[in-house]
Amino acid sequence: MRILITGSNGFLGQKLVKRLAAESGNSLICTSGSADRISSDIPHKFLQVDFSDPKPLLEAIVNFRPTHIIHTAAISSVDVCEKDPVQCQTVNVDIVSELATVSKKLDIHLTFLSTDFVFDGQNGPYTETDATSACNAYGQSKIHAEKILRDSGCRHAILRTILVYGSPNKGSSARNLVIWAKEALFKQENIRVVSDQWRMPTWVEDLVEACYLAAKKQANGIYHISGDKMMSVEEIVHEVADYWNLDHSLITPITAQEIGQNKNRPRKTGFVLDKAKRELGFTPTPFLKSLEKINEELNSI
Repeated sequence: MRILITGSNGFLGQKLVKRLAAESGNSLICTSGSADRISSDIPHKFLQVDFSDPKPLLEAIVNFRPTHIIHTAAISSVDVCEKDPVQCQTVNVDIVSELATVSKKLDIHLTFLSTDFVFDGQNGPYTETDATSACNAYGQSKIHAEKILRDSGCRHAILRTILVYGSPNKGSSARNLVIWAKEALFKQENIRVVSDQWRMPTWVEDLVEACYLAAKKQANGIYHISGDKMMSVEEIVHEVADYWNLDHSLITPITAQEIGQNKNRPRKTGFVLDKAKRELGFTPTPFLKSLEKINEELNSI
């Protein structure tokens, strides 16, 4: 496969590059908005891109002639999307239209990362055929992008996912829920955690494998990718405290309303994973097993 990856410097992107490079015969071109963070040990080409001017990216696609594009780049912050709708539109919607058009023209398979936030959280867990209804601009932008893909006629797979967590990339200061909770509790910091939002968190390595499977199988349509255990955010953090033998008394439950998230965050999402298991061969890693793997990775750094 000749694969172009957007967002290659991101949490998912860096791990995805490593996974794809491990398969002999793959050629990679990585793109991101900042300077290349991929190890020089991994054979790849790199292009720094600005989505406000998609021409260099589109020219690279024409020249590289990828068989596959995996589009991970996005503004995933709910607050940023609310505060800057123009940037949200540019990054989360407009560039998808450009990628869909060139993918249709050059017969490229396009894998697109979406979110559980396309749902309002009133009727979770959800199947791929359930009606979407976002309660924030981020989710709405993903709904728009999904529709663009469906209407474009390009070969595509849409992978929706939930609350991605895992070991941080080398040199990265970004922290996901599991790592944030572990580090804060290890430092004996008091933390406030939402008790009335429910999710099925996704280990990043499972999402990486789903991206690989979707590309390799040239999957078509929408697939739900997540862990298989429904937990409140507070329960997730208590599981983290349990695993690393940290002090549960430092965890204070709060409601979504207390932090202004009762209307702009879905209350309960979660996915039915049957389609991804059946068509992709996707197998979610049990939450505690993923913590074991994360611990091994952290100890090896």
